[in-house]
Amino acid sequence: MKMNFKLVIAALASLSMTACSTNQKSESQTELSCATFNVRYDTPVDLQNNWKYRKDSIAKFIKVHDIDVLGMQEVYHPMLKDLEQRLPEYKFIGVGKVDGKTEGAYNPVVFKKDRFELLDSNTFWLSQYPDSIGFIGWDGACTRIATWAKLKDKQNGKIFMVVNTHFDHVGVVARREGALLIMRRIQDIVGDRPAFLTGDFNVTDKSDAYTTLTTNKFVFKDAYKISTKKLGVSYTIHEFGKLPLEEREKIDFIFTTPQIKVGTSFIPKEPEGDSGFLSDHNPQITTLSF
Repeated sequence: MKMNFKLVIAALASLSMTACSTNQKSESQTELSCATFNVRYDTPVDLQNNWKYRKDSIAKFIKVHDIDVLGMQEVYHPMLKDLEQRLPEYKFIGVGKVDGKTEGAYNPVVFKKDRFELLDSNTFWLSQYPDSIGFIGWDGACTRIATWAKLKDKQNGKIFMVVNTHFDHVGVVARREGALLIMRRIQDIVGDRPAFLTGDFNVTDKSDAYTTLTTNKFVFKDAYKISTKKLGVSYTIHEFGKLPLEEREKIDFIFTTPQIKVGTSFIPKEPEGDSGFLSDHNPQITTLSF
């Protein structure tokens, strides 16, 4: 968990011509580290793994790994304020899914203020009525949203889009239709510019939703699968170490449009024991260039 991701990338650069280091910036190319991270909501049932014991570690993790752009899930308003206080160099974009303001979980897009300029942003609901606040879509069990940000790299003017979501844990149709909706929105907002999607998808790469995202005419690529180097473990969900090893799966993903090159992907292993966890999920950090 103490491994500095960007130092790892630098060390591996000589082994792979396509691996990119975020410490090496190009005037003509944007290179960044992005991450997806379900940080687990604040609930007393987590006991020693309650949010109050994890918030400092999560903020430190983001700083140590020098993440440029981050999609987070299960962030409620008090948690958002905790993170904003600890990460003043980052901008948090998003709203609560219940009222479109502060009620319910956020799926914030988080990025470095000094590195990127926010051109536009919004949230839509994964439903038949994406602009209807709080609407539950299709066969979903609860309200689900996608938050997006259109960003410009201040170093070279490159424009790209980030979308962050959390798919339903029950609705098969809701996940598939949500995937199609996200792809349509990306096309409407940025056309053929680079875009990437982060999130907890609540399913593995064997699911209908995953197939929809990766085989549609508007194709997303699974950044982990096409990365030039994979570090750490191969799963994300572990339930604070309680899930048997053979049942741990990768349900958190970063998907990229084809013009984005993917360098190294890193999923840090959770600690052993009953405490000291960042979350009940492991994050995924990936380097991207375009």
